[in-house]
Amino acid sequence: MAMEDLFGSGDGDTGEDAPSSAAGGRAAKAARDAQRSPLAVRMRPRTLDEVVGQQHLLGAASPLRQLAAGAAAGGGTQSVTGPSSVILWGPPGTGKTTLAHVIARGPGRKFVELSAITAGVKDVRRVMDEALTARDLHRTTTVLFLDEIHRFTKAQQDALLPGVENRWVVLVAATTENPSFSVISPLLSRSLLLTLRPLTDQDIRGLVERAATDPRGLGGAVRLSDDAAEHLVRLAGGDARRALTALEAAAAVALGQAHDDGPEPAGPVTVVVAHTEKAVDAHAVRYDRAGDMHYDVVSAFIKSIRGSDVDAALHYLARMVEAGEDPRFIARRIVISAAEDIGMADPTALQTAVAAAQAVQLIGMPEGRIVLAEAVVHLATAPKSNAAYQGINAAIADVRAGLGTGIPPHLRDAHYAGAERIGHGKGYRYAHDAPHSVARQQYPPDDLVGKDYYVPTANGAERELQARVERLRGIVRGS
Repeated sequence: MAMEDLFGSGDGDTGEDAPSSAAGGRAAKAARDAQRSPLAVRMRPRTLDEVVGQQHLLGAASPLRQLAAGAAAGGGTQSVTGPSSVILWGPPGTGKTTLAHVIARGPGRKFVELSAITAGVKDVRRVMDEALTARDLHRTTTVLFLDEIHRFTKAQQDALLPGVENRWVVLVAATTENPSFSVISPLLSRSLLLTLRPLTDQDIRGLVERAATDPRGLGGAVRLSDDAAEHLVRLAGGDARRALTALEAAAAVALGQAHDDGPEPAGPVTVVVAHTEKAVDAHAVRYDRAGDMHYDVVSAFIKSIRGSDVDAALHYLARMVEAGEDPRFIARRIVISAAEDIGMADPTALQTAVAAAQAVQLIGMPEGRIVLAEAVVHLATAPKSNAAYQGINAAIADVRAGLGTGIPPHLRDAHYAGAERIGHGKGYRYAHDAPHSVARQQYPPDDLVGKDYYVPTANGAERELQARVERLRGIVRGS
């Protein structure tokens, strides 16, 4: 297949090649326009069976299946038993727009798309008025796709309520942010919230391989080497649109190079890693998410944070990000590092790490890399202490060794009938009645009295904590 057949030559029809009928001319023009569309648009699924991933939402008789099944048997209006509006929440490239288009392909449907960036209240009201007219006069259901609904103001979202509540439209709203915080409660309660998951590597691999052979895609003009396919999967980071865009660019590079090197090849041109690198200007990072390199990079990342080398830590973070590592996995490792290696030397490190994990979950990638970098810088430059980590390990070791038998009677529960008779709670000193709210009494079991598990360091905030712990022990133990 020639390059102009794949990517469009941009030339108009000549007089002798023009179809003899107007209908034929329109069909030919539509075919050319479709072929010039981006690969991601051409490969957009037409039915739910073609959708990649999101199988947790696509089971038999699922709400999405009902919504995409089309109008009720009696005409173009939406069935009163099925869902009327949905909010699709998920990272970019997981199929929110695709699902909207599939739903709109049902019989008796027309598709209207609004962007929260450009549309105002007047636009929303106009769509609602037109949808009501289409329903009542033409028995046609309007599918309103609203992208980035989290950018809509309260007034704009309020304008959607009559159409959603009275089923003038089937609203399909998409958002990358948690709808609980960005969508007004009345609209949220009238819509079905569906959470889309990031596509797996297997999903992306199947998608790009299908696009290479599908007539709507590259039509077999290229074939992917295993390394090139793996590189595209890593670059995609779970984003189908990004994967198809990169594939299209790599195919253009491969076909252009083959054309420059000599006669047009008879068979498909092989796309290799060099083509994908040149197409997206990104070096293929050597990183096997299921092999040794995965564990080696993560190990080096954690040890660089522990060793306070902020530059090395950022390097390993960049390698994981560029290789398509799951940002949630990186965030989890950062949280563990904050607790294990920094601890009470800087108690705010764990707060930063947890906030970073939540932020990454909320906003996704690529912006999530900024949040991860901020957390890494905080942890790598913070004072270090593993005293809390060592303390719990020592306590667990004693428990496993059978130490710590029983509980002092004065600490036992004394709230049930008969507890006082057997001595539970007798002699307990309420800490808040003592000076500084610290009372002298025995807390550990008899065989662990005087045992120190937590040994603060002299690093960071633990320097002051060290002296406080000694004073508290002195009061409690009476030493």
